[in-house]
Amino acid sequence: MFATVWIMDSSADVAERVDRVITMLPSTPNVIEAYTGPNGILKKVKKGSLLIDSSTIDPLVSKEIAKEAEKTGALFMDAPVSGGVGAARAGNLTFMVGGLEGEFNAAKELLSCMGTNVVYCGEVGTGQAAKICNNMLLAISMIGTAETMNLGIRLGLDPKLLAKILNMSSGRCWSSDTYNPVPGVMDGVPSANDYQGGFTTTLMAKDLGLAQNTATNTKTPALLGTLSHQIYRMMCARGYAQKDFSAVFQFLREEENI
Repeated sequence: MFATVWIMDSSADVAERVDRVITMLPSTPNVIEAYTGPNGILKKVKKGSLLIDSSTIDPLVSKEIAKEAEKTGALFMDAPVSGGVGAARAGNLTFMVGGLEGEFNAAKELLSCMGTNVVYCGEVGTGQAAKICNNMLLAISMIGTAETMNLGIRLGLDPKLLAKILNMSSGRCWSSDTYNPVPGVMDGVPSANDYQGGFTTTLMAKDLGLAQNTATNTKTPALLGTLSHQIYRMMCARGYAQKDFSAVFQFLREEENI
């Protein structure tokens, strides 16, 4: 099988040549620029095109871009992704899709090339809502796992043994059994590689900021989400911005010595 590769000067030029576009960008301003900027996708998008954004951004922005896309005759759907680097390499990602239900199958056909779970969430913006909720829980559970592992180590437990016990007990979670933050406990995860690769602390802080904004807008209590946001922002200020978010374990260990 051969693929045609084009090198374009702008996202507008890409949209002019194709009728299916998938974007995956770091933050809300990047997505706004890519779609509605001077050389954005919507400047030259073809009528009937399907536009799928797999970035994690403010749900309200997804809704606004969908409205602008509709004016051009194109269809916009949000489909943020979860699973991390490992799932991306294996093609086992999870996509949370928001948009017109009647067009979901068209989006699913494309996204299934990269993910085994492609879930319809509802109207535009609901995919983002699901992703924001997922990442808030992930941040909370990672901090909890790091604190628990650190306490066990301080109490004289072998970290591998402690992880084994947690993972056969009620405290088990993805942060403990698949992405353990303690160096030496698991192979093939960022904690085994000085927290390089994976999902950066700055991106987690960004996603938690989105969660906090939506919690405020909906008057939803998010006490642990707020605290997690503060911790990851503090980590960014302390030099952890480009390390994987599981480096919260290392951050806690350093805090002990201050």
